[in-house]
Amino acid sequence: MDRIKVVVTGGAGFIGSNLTDGLIEKGYEVHVIDNLVAGKKERIHADAIFHEKDIRNLEDLHVIMEGAKYVFHLAALPRVQFSIEHPVLTNEVNVVGTLNVLKAAHEAGVKKVVYSASSSAYGDQSIMPLREDMSAHPISPYGLQKYIGELYCKLYSEVYGLPTVSLRYFNVFGPKLDPDGAYALAVGLFLRLRKEGKPITVTGDGTQTRDMTHVRDVVRANILAAESDTVGQGEVMNIGSGKNHTINDLAALIGGPVEHIAPRLEPHDTLADNSLAKKLLGWEPQVSFEDGIAELKKIFEINS
Repeated sequence: MDRIKVVVTGGAGFIGSNLTDGLIEKGYEVHVIDNLVAGKKERIHADAIFHEKDIRNLEDLHVIMEGAKYVFHLAALPRVQFSIEHPVLTNEVNVVGTLNVLKAAHEAGVKKVVYSASSSAYGDQSIMPLREDMSAHPISPYGLQKYIGELYCKLYSEVYGLPTVSLRYFNVFGPKLDPDGAYALAVGLFLRLRKEGKPITVTGDGTQTRDMTHVRDVVRANILAAESDTVGQGEVMNIGSGKNHTINDLAALIGGPVEHIAPRLEPHDTLADNSLAKKLLGWEPQVSFEDGIAELKKIFEINS
């Protein structure tokens, strides 16, 4: 029997490569699109079909998406701080690139696009937990760009009849995360500093909280969203653990000395209300924050 073809944009990235692994495990024929600006070729599963292409090139997308049932759109230039420094470049990839993916998917007859949205669309809200019916209030170009992507997905469902669903991720962590570079996320950065025997650098006083969501839970949400008949009208749903932890808690779990550095522009708290994903997809998180960090410490060969 022929395997069902699916496409993962950004499939050489942290979340994208984990999703590719999960889809191959389920028996799909997976085509990965990645320009390797942020992705790493060695992350890609050996059984995936790799296309070193850029989502800003519409013609390339047309060719690759022909015959695909699902498209999982993860390709982006992430990181809030990077978008503040490079708003035009990140807009080209995160907004124009997303529009290209939707246009190519529609014209190729794709059955559903699952879009990787971001909790950064909420910005800094005073009420927790964050619910999908709250007004978006992005406080960075990245947050705005990812939110525009959601609106384009909904528009493509309403105007062009392309089934779409947007998953708002909350601080994803787990195997294959990137610990390097100036914009590394806290979990990866802290692990690297601990491994190198350097103090963990906590921005501000460390009381800011994050809803930490394990990448395997995110992978399951993507596959459920694609395969489920109950979504496809441009729905937006939170994919978060529903629990939050302070950055100081994270630093303590990873262990070692800590030094505090200047605060930066970021929401003080994030916490997902994940009841909509439970209702529509039957999804709920399975990997705890503590277990996920313990697994990473083993991968990084850090002894408690």
